[in-house]
Amino acid sequence: MSNSIHITEANFESEVLQSPIPVLIEFWAAWCGPCRMMAPLLDELAEEYAGTIKVAKINVDEEPHLVERHGVASVPVMVLYKQGELIRQKTGAQTKAVIENLFKDLL
Repeated sequence: MSNSIHITEANFESEVLQSPIPVLIEFWAAWCGPCRMMAPLLDELAEEYAGTIKVAKINVDEEPHLVERHGVASVPVMVLYKQGELIRQKTGAQTKAVIENLFKDLL
């Protein structure tokens, strides 16, 4: 999680809605095995695409309002924002290639 931005209700607007670049968010939980499995992939993507896409995480146990706002029923869930709009969502553990395909056409 070191390369990802931690999103909270307090910084959601500034980090996501007002971001000049696309924001890829993972809704995750510490107790979620698939979430832990995806963590290194998201760190890699954060490094590889630094400056062109923002990779962020929302802990579902700490941010219930954001979970409700996005209708998250299970984790992990990947959501993609561009120019303040939610444009894509994918549920379940994904490979690096699948995650990249969520945003590559926007770069």
